Amino acid sequence: MLEHVPEWLGAALHNVRAGHSKLAAVKLGGDGVVGADGMVLTSAAFENGEELDPSFTADEEDAVAPPLEWNNIPAAAQELVLIVEDPDAPSPEPFCHWLVWGLAPQRGKLMEGEVPPKVGKNSYQNSEWLLPDPPTGHGKHDYVFQLFAVDTPIDLAPGAGRGALMKAMEGHVVSLAILSATYERGGEIRDWDDIDLEDED
Repeated sequence: MLEHVPEWLGAALHNVRAGHSKLAAVKLGGDGVVGADGMVLTSAAFENGEELDPSFTADEEDAVAPPLEWNNIPAAAQELVLIVEDPDAPSPEPFCHWLVWGLAPQRGKLMEGEVPPKVGKNSYQNSEWLLPDPPTGHGKHDYVFQLFAVDTPIDLAPGAGRGALMKAMEGHVVSLAILSATYERGGEIRDWDDIDLEDED
């Protein structure tokens, strides 16, 4: 199954597996796009491939999104888009945790818990950071933070879905930075079949 994961993406990920072939980066990126012009995405809360602190997950009350920082944005960029996905969800599309756009095309950051300029619908159809909460027994899930630099403004109102956002970005990605984290949820077993994973526009 790993033959479906492009080599360029596998090189950017830790512990690559078949589910990574579903990521937005596969549809929107390409060889030579990852890290183009030296663009990087980092977090003060975790190193690439490390586990998320519970303060960013469903394991803690008042949990929020982790802080993020980006550098070396290409001159051609008109806007930055952030898509955070769990490719380990047993579904045709990755479980979408965050859709963010309207970020200025320059060095910048999102502080811990900061509300971004424009947020789309996650897989629960809410416009917010969806707290990581994988089912017990699934082991560690990957949470892949994908920052896209696009050469056109994204003309979508807040609350748009993953499909509409990706359509607006298609053919316009000039650089891509990837940062991944892992998380394993304890507690009550939940059924993925009860979750609506439809990719709404």
